[in-house]
Amino acid sequence: CPCPAPRQRPAALWLALAVGLLLLLVAAAPRRWSVPPRAARRDERYLARVEDLTATDTEDLTLNYGVVVDCGSSGSRVFVYFWPPHNGNPHDLLDIKQMRDRGSRPVVKKIKPGISVAAADPEQATPYLRPLLQFAAAHVPAQKHKETPLYILCTAGMRLLPEAQQAAILEDLVRNVPLEFDFLFSKSHAEVISGKQEGVYAWIGINFVLGRFDHEDEEDAVVTVALGDQGQSLVRKRTVGILDMGGASLQIAYEVPDSGAFSSPQQEEAAKSLLAEFNLGCDVQHTGHVYRVYVNTFLGFGGNFARQRYEELVLNQTYVHNRLHSQRTGLSPEVPFLDPCLPVGLEDKVTRGSQSLYIRGRGDWLTCAELLQPLLSGPNSSHASLVGAYKAPIDFGNSEFYGFSEFFYCTEDVLRLGGHYSAPTFTSAAQEYCSQRWEVLTQRFRGGLYSAHADQHRLKYQCFKSAWMYQVLHQGFRFPLDYPSLRTAQLVYDREVQWTLGAILYKTRFLPLRDLRQESIRQAHTSWLRLSFVYNHYLFFACILVVVLAIVLYLLRLRRIHRRQLRSAQLALLWLDKVVVPTGQGNGP
Repeated sequence: CPCPAPRQRPAALWLALAVGLLLLLVAAAPRRWSVPPRAARRDERYLARVEDLTATDTEDLTLNYGVVVDCGSSGSRVFVYFWPPHNGNPHDLLDIKQMRDRGSRPVVKKIKPGISVAAADPEQATPYLRPLLQFAAAHVPAQKHKETPLYILCTAGMRLLPEAQQAAILEDLVRNVPLEFDFLFSKSHAEVISGKQEGVYAWIGINFVLGRFDHEDEEDAVVTVALGDQGQSLVRKRTVGILDMGGASLQIAYEVPDSGAFSSPQQEEAAKSLLAEFNLGCDVQHTGHVYRVYVNTFLGFGGNFARQRYEELVLNQTYVHNRLHSQRTGLSPEVPFLDPCLPVGLEDKVTRGSQSLYIRGRGDWLTCAELLQPLLSGPNSSHASLVGAYKAPIDFGNSEFYGFSEFFYCTEDVLRLGGHYSAPTFTSAAQEYCSQRWEVLTQRFRGGLYSAHADQHRLKYQCFKSAWMYQVLHQGFRFPLDYPSLRTAQLVYDREVQWTLGAILYKTRFLPLRDLRQESIRQAHTSWLRLSFVYNHYLFFACILVVVLAIVLYLLRLRRIHRRQLRSAQLALLWLDKVVVPTGQGNGP
């Protein structure tokens, strides 16, 4: 007779339950691709800065290397950089850091004099750089030489040479360097860069170290940037501007978020030579790293050169005054010219050709600042005027600047005010210093009250240079007296940042494309898996729904089986009624 079918759980139910359980486990797993919280990102950046100061692991074969030679006017230096493979995000830059040796010292070497000594004999250019290149080759792992780019970038010293001599020196390097070294080096890797390029590289290096190109971090201030002429805009992290005053020149560089309008065709033409627009990203289609930067270098506006100009101005004016009034001011030590820009009682002598001027300090900082204002117009007609030069507009309500070199020395070495700049505080401290007698200042110096970097030259000209810095900042560049976002610094995160870092960032900006292509090949086989991890909070609810549906289907299946069993039992009873003969039926009487 037919028997009831055994209870069998269909394979589809088991599969649905297994898939639901798997999805539930996946949703509960930690999300490796999620964006870390802000605190975690801060910790990561801090740890990265600490690791920047440790020795570079040359045993790590995944690291890449790059070499930059800075051929300056007084000497040349070589810098070795390294970076890990690109992280695969086309919006991120390479994580380039300066290489450090086993003693955690930066891998850098300097030689003197500058490469311009090879001007008379260009064939000496390669022998001149040989010690630097040998130094770099000794630190970069030998198996990495052929894929390590080498850039030889020449600055002010080479710019002063005739173009024919520049070309001859570069030609010798391009021809002979590859014969001795296996670095990745071609004709485009050796060049004389302009002051504008040098300023752009410095700006890139500072902002990279400060993390201003990391647009995913939302903690810092942002700025709206205009892109192209179509009216498009982009909100991203605000970059910092840089102010750098050396002994002979002054430089400023900052981002110009809005292209703006020009008041005249002459101003527009001047802006074209001072504005640099470039894309730091590896993909030209992505505009997230397109920057428009104003860069200007003012020759003759450095601290030492400005002092020379001031002394010439004072000497000429005093001689004219003596002639007109029949006086002998400054012609002897007994009747000196009283210089408001020197400490009280300091005696000095200025000589220009056959003319000499005896001076004695009287320490009047405010009068000194007034006397320096005419110098902002420029040393002569061949130099740019700081007051009249075109300067791209600065949004002082939403900007930030760092002051280096003389801006830091003026505020820190003697006044001990380095860091956040406050005009009233700086002015008060500068006036107090200038009003002190020279004997008191030298006594404080011998007592170690000033910075270890301070010397007799700093003590002597601090009064002048502080007044000059003040005038350059507030009269030349028109920074408001209450501007709150200027910091003077020598180091950024305890390290000196060179323009060469910005140079290699710019030169290697397309290298991530190589890693991105390799990553895209790997992702083609695993894209389905990565997509399943995108929104885990949605995935969790989906897997719960799958499990519930599986249970419902199972219960419905049980119910259907139970009904089928009841129907089979009823049919069996009916069949028995028809075929079974009743008792006694079929026997005769």
